[in-house]
Amino acid sequence: MGGTITAIRIQKKNPRRASLYLDGKFALGLAIEVVQDWGLRRGQVLDDAELEALRRAEGEHQALRDALRLLNERPRSTAEVRERLMRRGYEEEQVERVLSRLTELGLLDDRTFARAWVENRRAFRPRGRPALAAELRKKGLAPEIIAEALEASPPEEEAAQALLLARRRAPALQGLDRPAFFRRLQSFLARRGFSAEVVRQVVEQVWEEIDRR
Repeated sequence: MGGTITAIRIQKKNPRRASLYLDGKFALGLAIEVVQDWGLRRGQVLDDAELEALRRAEGEHQALRDALRLLNERPRSTAEVRERLMRRGYEEEQVERVLSRLTELGLLDDRTFARAWVENRRAFRPRGRPALAAELRKKGLAPEIIAEALEASPPEEEAAQALLLARRRAPALQGLDRPAFFRRLQSFLARRGFSAEVVRQVVEQVWEEIDRR
């Protein structure tokens, strides 16, 4: 029910929030930013529709704060943020408005996220293109965005990464005969998502390098 604002009190436990009283009774808690944005003041009359809109604005503000906390923890895709906010019980309309706002601010950008993911994998945990594509699909990224990100990691670079990993792994396999060496190293590279052709070429090259020593 609507009513007249009789008090707006800063909460003792959280000075960033205020308690709104209508006709002498507690109505709802609000972020200070929402109070300021709405220009709320004592004596102001809020009808039922305005009070409901105020509740929705508060929910959207909290959804935005939660989204920013998620993004401060680590970069995330739009789908990841959407899923986390929906899981926390926010209304779909509120979530979509928050996502749109974050996108406008440049804080959510799936193309940037995808490129950064590929670059990070390339630098610290090399993966084959199929494995990278699978990881990005799990992040909820669109096929065209995944394709664009993988274009920045051409096949020859994938082969170079596989070769680097294989050379690092090879010393632990020295002493094995050719079939066992091939089997172990192929399995190692396959688990990291490199294509069968890349794996075959790389293992053959590393075996030849060892055999010539």
